[in-house]
Amino acid sequence: MAFQLVYKLYGQYAILVEWPASINEDILSDLLQFKSKLIQLNIENLTEVRSAYNSLLIIYEQFDTGFKGEVKKLKSIYASKGDFVKLISTLWNIPVCYDAQFGIDLESISKEKKLSEAAIVKAHYESVYTVYFIGFLPGFLYLGGLNEMLAMPRKGTPRLKIEKGAVAIGGNQTGVYPSASPGGWNIIGNSPINFFNINNDKPCFASAGDRIKFHPITIKEHEAIKALVEANVYQIESEVVDD
Repeated sequence: MAFQLVYKLYGQYAILVEWPASINEDILSDLLQFKSKLIQLNIENLTEVRSAYNSLLIIYEQFDTGFKGEVKKLKSIYASKGDFVKLISTLWNIPVCYDAQFGIDLESISKEKKLSEAAIVKAHYESVYTVYFIGFLPGFLYLGGLNEMLAMPRKGTPRLKIEKGAVAIGGNQTGVYPSASPGGWNIIGNSPINFFNINNDKPCFASAGDRIKFHPITIKEHEAIKALVEANVYQIESEVVDD
């Protein structure tokens, strides 16, 4: 599927390519296809390609042919993307403790939604989520696929500090805070794993296009996994999937 893209100058030597303003997997797949093609072509003076929900930021050292000339090249590459790039993604199995000790907003969500806390937890971990991009904080995964009945607006007054590993809902998205920080999302649990580790070759294990599946654990399991993580011996369960 081809989309009508918009190309904008972004700073002195960068181009912002925008897809329709919608969060869906067709756009994500098309965007990642285009990104992969650009990276594989080893375009001269192209230094980095960053992806978001419905856009690519293409950064150059300089423009060889000016902004209009580079846009013409990009349009040609996009139009000729008949050479389909097979995208391989990973399904990551992420442990989450939904105990009231961690799920500090479960009660308020339960009252708002008129659902039991158990039903909220079950609806959350039964979904398979898609990683659209990584941002806000290093290792913060923006995930699509939240059950519509769990959508909750962000808090009017953000908390000054949210615990590392907090699993939260903000609008129609869910995510995990990779480090302690301020935040206005609704907290429903906690994951004991590291979502960002500067000492790893790949600091964040996940990439755009990957899948996330949460599974519930007890407080004791949370403590045990946290100890393994701190000892740097915990391995996240994962499997490769073809898109």
